[in-house]
Amino acid sequence: MKTYGFEDHCWKDIVSQELLDIYKAYERATYIGKRPALLAIDLYNASYKGGRKPVIELQGEYPSSCGIHAWDAIEPTERLFAKVRELGIPIIYTTRDTHTVAPKRIGSTNRRLKNITDDAYDIFEAFAPEPGDLVIYKSRASAFFGTPLSAYLNIMDVDSLIVCGESTSGCVRASVVEAYSHGYHVTMVEECCYDRSPLSHKVNLFDLHHKYADVMHIDEALGHLEARAVPATSVTSS
Repeated sequence: MKTYGFEDHCWKDIVSQELLDIYKAYERATYIGKRPALLAIDLYNASYKGGRKPVIELQGEYPSSCGIHAWDAIEPTERLFAKVRELGIPIIYTTRDTHTVAPKRIGSTNRRLKNITDDAYDIFEAFAPEPGDLVIYKSRASAFFGTPLSAYLNIMDVDSLIVCGESTSGCVRASVVEAYSHGYHVTMVEECCYDRSPLSHKVNLFDLHHKYADVMHIDEALGHLEARAVPATSVTSS
């Protein structure tokens, strides 16, 4: 498993050494908790509409798309899902609540929605839920707010979360901060989170990594997970 420094992440090109020095007090060893669940935030069709194109080119027809950033995250996220399923780690999805009938719909942000198709909030086919997976329907940004997520985590005896999905600055951030507030250790996989804005992605990963979560690269996270799959060598005394 490759070893990374605490600041060896995507924000290095926008964060000054002065700011890194200011944040030195947050440096620590990073890890994945003992009894994790994978929290896959809003991996729904709307994020992938229009294909692997720059986000600005999709705004007219698919304003909810994350374009190239969503598509670049598919391969590492598939690797994360495969390892988690291999180890029997619970998988929890979130998506938008489209079931509640009300005169006025509430949303996760103040962004105006348009051109929403009937399948917009179905989970993208590459990450389709399987029997035994949990799907949480939410109306606000956080996966915890107004949902039964905490109750399910308690029932499953989960003590920590591995987080992927979108957007880093929106629903991912809100969910991570609230998970930390609920006492869960949170690990975020850098290449498996994305945003419409690379700047927002980097700034929020930097802030979350220092305050509320351990941000890991995909190969680093897979290495930690692989290590727990290998039984420790027993030592017998002669």
